[in-house]
Amino acid sequence: MNKKPCAKQLWFCLTGCVFGTILVGVLLMLLLWYLLYRFQVVSIDPIDLRLPFLVIVPVSILIGTSITLLVGRLIIRPIKSITHAFDRLSKGDFSVRVPTDSRINEMQETSERFNAMAFDLSHIETLRNDFVVNVSHEFKTPIAAIEGYATLLQDKNLSTERQDYYLDKIIANSRRLSDLSSNVLALSKLENQETVLHRTEYRLDEQLRRAVLLLERKWTAKELEFDIRLPNLRFYGNEPLLDQVWLNILDNAIKHSPEGGVIRVGLQSDDRSVTVSIADDGDGMTEEVQKHIFEKFYQGDRSHSDEGNGLGLALVKRIVELCHGSVQVESAPGEGACFRVTLPVEEEL
Repeated sequence: MNKKPCAKQLWFCLTGCVFGTILVGVLLMLLLWYLLYRFQVVSIDPIDLRLPFLVIVPVSILIGTSITLLVGRLIIRPIKSITHAFDRLSKGDFSVRVPTDSRINEMQETSERFNAMAFDLSHIETLRNDFVVNVSHEFKTPIAAIEGYATLLQDKNLSTERQDYYLDKIIANSRRLSDLSSNVLALSKLENQETVLHRTEYRLDEQLRRAVLLLERKWTAKELEFDIRLPNLRFYGNEPLLDQVWLNILDNAIKHSPEGGVIRVGLQSDDRSVTVSIADDGDGMTEEVQKHIFEKFYQGDRSHSDEGNGLGLALVKRIVELCHGSVQVESAPGEGACFRVTLPVEEEL
């Protein structure tokens, strides 16, 4: 296996090349002068120039070598700094940074890009750690609840009503675990996906109506009403993915709506985009909550934490981004919330 030269070896090679180049240049100059003298182009004998040349040669070599060493240091030092920084980065130290004061533009740009990469990696690592902690917590809570209710069921003196109550709690937490697992897997898959495939043309208004009907058990339990204004509209997109968008937003609206409240579902379109709006008249959100509402595991209203896992709106945002659309929320405390999803209109190929 061939051993590649290190930076210091390259530095000495560069110095040697410059040294040799200067020496060869001086010798060629002497040879040229000698030829000119032989052909009587010049009248000064090269022997008479021996002393000046003997002075010029070492001075030239000294100056050339000094310049080479200086330039070499300017190049080698930032390279070695970045090499050491990469070693620390590979060991998990994402706080490492390299100086960006190099006088060479290319080295300065390399250092700046390294620092930007290290910053991005540190941010990703923080998100990953937070994600692991949150997933662990979210799994631990329903598992602990299932274990607790199962332990209580071992009491042979329990009434039938209490047994049914504990069984309902176990079933509910089992569903919560199942939903959490499905959402984590779906979000992981979507985060590693760059484009939406398997698009078809379908009725978007009918899809929204089906989503409302699929959640009938939840909204009838709270005696909610729907104000639905959906004109006929054909849309070209991935129907299963967008099903998740509407179901998650509607489920969120139902969860935060008061008893007997109204949920408004609207649909508008033009030549370039379609906009779906889903609004409720719940407690609304502060500006701080709105900033984080689409983050994984974030739940602004902890009173509903047992009804979800904080991944629904993160899924919504990722799916909409893959569809090259946008999702926005308008809300204020006590004034409910309105989610607007805008998707570009694309024709079938």
